[in-house]
Amino acid sequence: MNSESEKSSHRRNTETGTLGKLVALLDLVGLADGPMRFTDILSLSDQPRGTLHRQLSHLVEEGLLEVDRDGRYTIGIRLLKLASRSWSRNEFRALAEPHLRRLQDVTGETVHLGILRGFEVIYLDKVEGRQSVRMYSQIGNASPAYCTGVGKAALSVLDDAELAERITAIEFRRYTEHTLCSKAELLAAIQQIRARGYAFDREEHESGICCVAAPIGTDRDHMLAGVSVTGPAYRVTTAKLEEWAPLVVSAADSIMADMYDRMGPKR
Repeated sequence: MNSESEKSSHRRNTETGTLGKLVALLDLVGLADGPMRFTDILSLSDQPRGTLHRQLSHLVEEGLLEVDRDGRYTIGIRLLKLASRSWSRNEFRALAEPHLRRLQDVTGETVHLGILRGFEVIYLDKVEGRQSVRMYSQIGNASPAYCTGVGKAALSVLDDAELAERITAIEFRRYTEHTLCSKAELLAAIQQIRARGYAFDREEHESGICCVAAPIGTDRDHMLAGVSVTGPAYRVTTAKLEEWAPLVVSAADSIMADMYDRMGPKR
């Protein structure tokens, strides 16, 4: 018979596993391009049909998912409310906002703030340019770190050991003809970023979209993020990106300085 400690350990593992599976379902539905039918979710999950049905029912009951009359699942209002509250209370985003707006005022183009999570960049804020351009980036969206300016800038803050570990796990995909698609190409690009202090995205993630980005990173908090100025390639030339680079680096440095002042230990 198992001891009480073994039973407790098994119970914790089971609970953690269940929670992990529910979160995986939320990710699956929430990150899909559109509503998903039960059969779509079943084909992409590793859950038995009965178990999956129960888990989805629980998520619907809690308001984390919604199911329409055609049996299609989408993110629930409760989760959207939580996301909205999280965004509005995000201290880092609020701290960075005035710097982002000043950068947009000077350049006239779209400014992004993104934070590194694993192999992706999550956009925390976006200040639209004076001439709005359709692009993938939206607050809350994730983009691959290896082919975005903000992502490469954030990766450049990592030490060599962690950088190598993360890059080894990346599954490279070619989004455009300019996408970096190998470990060697990415490492070479990051060495250049470290040397000059800023990164470029020259139509690597989206055709016709370019940017210059600078890293925001602290050893103490292990905050890995970046700020960028983005615009259409026909308007934002390489010379223009180089011209804006010192402004972007200055904005990133100012955000980092404010972060230390306001979020650091009080004396």
